[in-house]
Amino acid sequence: MTYLDLPRPTVFAHRGSSAHAPENTLAAFQLALTQGAPALELDAMLTADGQVVVIHDDTVDRTTNGTGQVPRMPLAAIKEVDAGSYFDPAFKGEQIPTLAEVFETVGRRIFINIEIKNYASPLDSLPSSITTLVQKFNLAEYVLFSSFNPLALLKIRRLLPQVPCGLLIFHGSGGGWARGWLGRRFPCQALHPDLRDVTPAFVASTHQSGRRMHVYTVNQPDEMKHLFDLGVDGIFTDDPPLALGLLK
Repeated sequence: MTYLDLPRPTVFAHRGSSAHAPENTLAAFQLALTQGAPALELDAMLTADGQVVVIHDDTVDRTTNGTGQVPRMPLAAIKEVDAGSYFDPAFKGEQIPTLAEVFETVGRRIFINIEIKNYASPLDSLPSSITTLVQKFNLAEYVLFSSFNPLALLKIRRLLPQVPCGLLIFHGSGGGWARGWLGRRFPCQALHPDLRDVTPAFVASTHQSGRRMHVYTVNQPDEMKHLFDLGVDGIFTDDPPLALGLLK
């Protein structure tokens, strides 16, 4: 499914089906696919030896049985930790995947939003490493790039201008510029705001500027219904079956 083919509203499985499986693992991504989610969201960052891995935090501490900062760990060390047992013993042995492994497993079978997480090192090679993998697996039509880092999006647009980008927007005053006229002028195809900042006027101005609005992170049924009624183009949720059930 390509960006233009995505249903509206699109249900993005946030870090995979992370209410039902350990986040950002192959198990969570495969489950999202099985549950019928048309799209998933994942987080990408670099290891010490320049490999692109899929994990949200800068450290492995919260979601594995190990400790350490991802940018200071080589891939071999990252592959040694257990990324499943913290969630449920049934997922013991689940690994932190590389982006290449995700592409091999679910690429072309589900649309993928890749968040570029180089916030601690905004000028690193993560954007170019990701685009190299997207090109290697011929997935330019099946991915969307997003980031809170505008520099990363500008860089990735230069490398793969045909791939859509979504500007992630901080909640509150920190994201004020992106919700205003500067955000409407930023060269991207979508805005990704915090659900607490979404208003009818914001939805309307986003659509008037020719952009889609995908809202994070939406897990309560009443919030989902409210946003669907406002006409947003998608939501990021930890619980894809819940959102898909409401849409039906």
